[in-house]
Amino acid sequence: MFFDEINNFFLTNINLLKFIKMKVLKVILGVILVLVIILVIAYAFFGGFKKVECSVIKTGGEVFVYEELKGDYSQSAVVMDKIYYDLLDNYKMETFKGCGIYYNNPQTTDVADLRSDVGCLLETKDSNKVEVLETKYKIKTLPQGDYVVVSFPFKGKMSVILGIMKVYPAINKYVKENGYSEQGPITEIYDMPNKMIIYRKEIVKE
Repeated sequence: MFFDEINNFFLTNINLLKFIKMKVLKVILGVILVLVIILVIAYAFFGGFKKVECSVIKTGGEVFVYEELKGDYSQSAVVMDKIYYDLLDNYKMETFKGCGIYYNNPQTTDVADLRSDVGCLLETKDSNKVEVLETKYKIKTLPQGDYVVVSFPFKGKMSVILGIMKVYPAINKYVKENGYSEQGPITEIYDMPNKMIIYRKEIVKE
């Protein structure tokens, strides 16, 4: 009788432990599932599932107010914002498109040697005011010509990272397949009103 009670006690507790383990396992699986769903939604939101399509477009001609940078490309956003607010606060020029021209491939160039031009594109109505900016900034008109162009959604920093991961390989592949030179910079234009990043690579035939 005594041993039967002990046996029943252990069986009851074993079953209880199994029940608790199953509950814990279900909770863990539920949490993992929720996290996966959140990650998928975030990936989609920032453009992860966006199909990258390259096209050749004749474009250019914008007036670019910028600073020349050397070093890590990650400093671009800070400089872009600095120029934007300086133009807005001190010159009453509101710009809606940030721009970066990146001359070197970070996979083959030391970080310290990376070169870029970073700043803002002036609105057409302000393009005749460049003289007041020339003492402080470098100014040039972006060359007009045929470019390989890709548009990618811009919804935050993650979009920039996904753009680097998806757009650059697509442009490089398109350039190779069409017999264009891989040399030359890539321009990124951050079109804030349309929430898009416009990537441009000038077409140079080999």
